[in-house]
Amino acid sequence: MPTFRHGKHTAVFINGTNMSAFLNSASSTMAIETAETTTFGDQDKTYITGLSDGTVSMSGFFDSTAGASDAVLSGMIATEDNAVSIFPEGNTITRPATVVNGQMTTYDISSPVGDVVALSAEVQADGGLFYGFDLVGADVRTSTGNTASQDNAAGTTGGVAVNLHIHANTHDGTTIVKVQHSADDATWVDLVTFSTVGAATTAGENIAISGTVNRYLRASYTLAGSTGSVSSAIALARR
Repeated sequence: MPTFRHGKHTAVFINGTNMSAFLNSASSTMAIETAETTTFGDQDKTYITGLSDGTVSMSGFFDSTAGASDAVLSGMIATEDNAVSIFPEGNTITRPATVVNGQMTTYDISSPVGDVVALSAEVQADGGLFYGFDLVGADVRTSTGNTASQDNAAGTTGGVAVNLHIHANTHDGTTIVKVQHSADDATWVDLVTFSTVGAATTAGENIAISGTVNRYLRASYTLAGSTGSVSSAIALARR
């Protein structure tokens, strides 16, 4: 029997903000261009594939308060390298995730006379759109530690694209987040190291690397200080 999921569980993160409470629709589109190779004598057109591309579209409700939907989306117009992650089955470990680093191309505000002020936006992927998985779920950390490992059954050689979202942070010290990999689920080495996040600071970052990625993956957190917590989401795709 098919296993379907209700859209109400979808979670969307943009940079250092959990946008889920402001949005009611999110979609991602992956495309690849084709070049025609039809020659004399062919009865049907033939093609070869070229470069891949991707976009993310979202819509929801306008909120002008600090840190809410308008501030986050309008702020993306003038910035590059925005980390955007969509979790269509919810922010749950091992579940699917869309991983995008991109620039906003449109931001629209709609004010109908008989309805709620709404917004919509589209983000153009810069460097590709990738379908991966949720590495850590709705992780909340109060001290240094590692997440459970995830088994891919085999290593890969194309690298990874990964988004980190520190979307709530009351910790009184810095936070360093790494993605680590292992061939045997026992010996771990650093694969990706994100920029250090300051005390009580939210942040988002995309990192894409090439090369070998071992079979097992996990996240590692190093928290300085002693009080407060750090809430994060990580979307990762093997390339």
